[in-house]
Amino acid sequence: MPSPNYDIVTIGGGIAGTLLAKAMSDAGAKVLVIERELQFKDRVRGEGIISWGIAEARGLGVFDLIRSCSDELRYWDTYTGERVERRDLVATTVQHEPSLGFYHPALQEILLRSAEESGAEICRGASVQKVALGIPTEVLFDRNGTPHRIAARLVVGADGRTSAMRRYFADSVRRDPFRRLMAGVLLENVSALPTDAVRFQPNPELSFASLLLPRGGTHTRAYLVYPHDSGYRLQGGAGLPRFVGESVRAGLPPSMLERSKIIGPLASFEGADTWVEHPYQQGLVLIGDAAASSDPSFGQGLSLTLRDVRVLRDSLLSSADWDKAGHVYADQHDHYYGVIREASELFAAMFYDCGPAAEARRTKALPRIAEDPSRVPDHLFSGPDLPLNDSVKMRFFGED
Repeated sequence: MPSPNYDIVTIGGGIAGTLLAKAMSDAGAKVLVIERELQFKDRVRGEGIISWGIAEARGLGVFDLIRSCSDELRYWDTYTGERVERRDLVATTVQHEPSLGFYHPALQEILLRSAEESGAEICRGASVQKVALGIPTEVLFDRNGTPHRIAARLVVGADGRTSAMRRYFADSVRRDPFRRLMAGVLLENVSALPTDAVRFQPNPELSFASLLLPRGGTHTRAYLVYPHDSGYRLQGGAGLPRFVGESVRAGLPPSMLERSKIIGPLASFEGADTWVEHPYQQGLVLIGDAAASSDPSFGQGLSLTLRDVRVLRDSLLSSADWDKAGHVYADQHDHYYGVIREASELFAAMFYDCGPAAEARRTKALPRIAEDPSRVPDHLFSGPDLPLNDSVKMRFFGED
């Protein structure tokens, strides 16, 4: 193996890759970011960071960067039939933080520019062909038809939900069964939506849910969760009328969307987790959605990404042995991601599952939750460091 050209090479210049590049460049590491796209485009993906992720952003020192292109969403409004419960996230989460909503391409450009200003080298319009595992690790990539071969102390796979880097962990990739789809679209002229609140409208009887995130001015990112076996897939501009109709079925008032216009792509994603057990080996580590793409209907992806970056940064800075540090990160990742996945499964059982057993579960639990909201585990808002034991689960399902 040749001597390393870089300390770190991140494959992917999205949020995960650039956050790590900035953090490690600030610490004096020589970092290269390889990004396929010359210009980031609007694609349907997560555009909200919940309270526990905001605390991670502060721990990374990038809160102000993210806030510069985001809207503060302090409140979470849950609509159940005619009843609405408003939650003040600043007052009630462990971190006492709001959530933030943003336009994904704008944040990507801001973070990429910030990584470059911190000293990272940025290589856009390049595609990785192969990674040769080892310490150091070799990367072969192509840019403008010219092949390049470099080596690094650590290569970071940060290439998203459809990660090509996962192929090096083929025996460790795990997938949940597909049970839900989540469609998203950027709209304008959504009516009667507060600018500082997320609107969540679950309809457990249909296994539907509607989610509206205001995006400043007249823009709204709208999402719809619907069953995997519905017999259709909401995709492309022609799918907007059905998206609107199904959102109304979920419980949205028809007047909210009757004047709305589509201003971005409409696409659906599988609502199932795909993850890698112990996402580190021989100089290659996975972070963000490459390590664990969580069910998007629970909105945990970006918070998990921020946690990944902070934990990996701290592991690398605490040890000169980066092979050992990679294993430390992977062990911690398995734990906190596992907690979030388990908490998500609890919520799915309560709010998305259909059938007699699910209805009986809700009939038993929901009246007790209405009397005492503290029965609801708060991991999806306050993070994976909360306990998640049998007592917590029994209280949630009204079995105590």
